[in-house]
Amino acid sequence: MTTVDPDYAREAEREARKARLFTRINKADAWFQVLGLSWVTPILKAAAGDNPKAQIKDIWRLLGVPLLAIVAFLLLWGTLAPKVQTSLGAVPGPVEVWEEAVNLHEDAEAKAAKKEKFEEMVAKRNEKLIAEGKADQVKNVAYTGAPSYYEQIWTSIKTVFFGFLIGSAVAIPLGILAGLSPYANAAINPLVQIFKPVSPLAWLPIVTMIVSALSSGEGLFAKSFVISAITVTLCSLWPTLINTALGVASIDKDLVNVSKVLKMNTWTKITKLVLPSALPLIFTGLRLSLGVGWMVLIAAEMLAQNPGLGKFVWDEFQNGSSSSLAKIMVAVFTIGIIGFLLDRVMFALQSLFTFSNNR
Repeated sequence: MTTVDPDYAREAEREARKARLFTRINKADAWFQVLGLSWVTPILKAAAGDNPKAQIKDIWRLLGVPLLAIVAFLLLWGTLAPKVQTSLGAVPGPVEVWEEAVNLHEDAEAKAAKKEKFEEMVAKRNEKLIAEGKADQVKNVAYTGAPSYYEQIWTSIKTVFFGFLIGSAVAIPLGILAGLSPYANAAINPLVQIFKPVSPLAWLPIVTMIVSALSSGEGLFAKSFVISAITVTLCSLWPTLINTALGVASIDKDLVNVSKVLKMNTWTKITKLVLPSALPLIFTGLRLSLGVGWMVLIAAEMLAQNPGLGKFVWDEFQNGSSSSLAKIMVAVFTIGIIGFLLDRVMFALQSLFTFSNNR
């Protein structure tokens, strides 16, 4: 009977545990990259004892260098900002912008409390009327106070996703059609080339007049919301359409021949062959479209004075108070951060539905 050395067994067990740990870290790395947290992986590997010197080099590249660049930017900003005088005073530095961000947060909390108090008062009044047998006098009174900063952010996010979804619903089928049929591509391509470069500032007056003419003033969505969403749709659908057509047209010809041999009908061919093969490029187009839509929305809200972050920026510019410039810069950082998060959301969906490694 062979006797196993206890020390050897313990060492083998430690190596097995380490191998399992590295496997879990490598699996988690895909999601860290999706979230923009790729620097977490070398930290975990270094903590687990996987070549700490090499991992420290990766940590410096993925975390140290970006942090150093951010610190340098903040120092440069803080040094140069007070030297630039505008009609609203000196350009605010990082400290002033942070303080204004805190003020906007506190103001949003105060407005939320005020709105909640108003809704409670309305609810108590209605309950009292019902108890007194005056149910016919019950009214749902809408709160008319100014929206908070967070409410304006939420309005912009809802609007961009609504316009983006409409654009995707139009662009993906047209892209598939253009990719499958050279005749459809010849028909669609001139329209794409003409309308793709059109600015949202040109679309907005047309959309406003058409929506105003067709809208009765009552509906599921506010008129301003529909105008902004349609403007986003018209400007953001082109990247998805172009990338979908390219993805469908570049499908391996052998797969197309297989579909002919198997005598697939059109629907089966699209769902089982075309879409799975073209998904990486379709998602690339969707990511580009969402980014374009977010930029277009801010411009549309500013020009049309529709509720959202764009209107917030314009109102502060028109306000001209001593804190207006700092509030505008808070909005600029908010727009940039939300744009980054929207891209990460789309990339997470791409990672779930495709095998592409594109970042």
